[in-house]
Amino acid sequence: MAAGGAVPGPDGALRCPWGVSTADYLPYHDGEWGRPVRGDDALFERLSLEAFQSGLSWITILRRREGFRRAFADFRIAAVAAYTDEDRERLLADAGIIRNRAKIDATLANARVLAGWAPGDLDALIWSHAPDPETRPAPRTFDDVPAITDESTALSKALKKRGLRFVGPTTAYALMQACGLVNDHLADCVARTPADT
Repeated sequence: MAAGGAVPGPDGALRCPWGVSTADYLPYHDGEWGRPVRGDDALFERLSLEAFQSGLSWITILRRREGFRRAFADFRIAAVAAYTDEDRERLLADAGIIRNRAKIDATLANARVLAGWAPGDLDALIWSHAPDPETRPAPRTFDDVPAITDESTALSKALKKRGLRFVGPTTAYALMQACGLVNDHLADCVARTPADT
């Protein structure tokens, strides 16, 4: 993310600069990013998409999200865990997603691991690493937003220990941001609700 403070959006309201950098970002920034995401399947989707984003821009993933959802059975863990070698080959040929062999294999392997967890375990594990919001002042600029934190490092280690792949500390922090474990909307951003400040 580029350094800098909040900037006016198309309606004149201040937003995080990345949120107005392209029209595709605006609804995601305003309505999803930083909002709490709960549930194993929903978190599996976000975890998988963050892994696919590694080394790419988020807009690349966001623009293909519906393709990812179609390809991966709406990220229902049980369904993806049952994918066969034929499904894997189909995914490797699917132009609607990122056809990265290692990331596809990690998503399939992660689904198989998660299918063996009790319902709610992924949700509980991820949310157990949410930092106390009282200890995190609202960032004024993106220079104030870290790429990794102690909590994301601990979350990465916990996920890896339980057998998940493509879950490094940077990916874990991006997940924490996207799923509302942390609120990194800038202090002056319209998407940061009064309760968030």
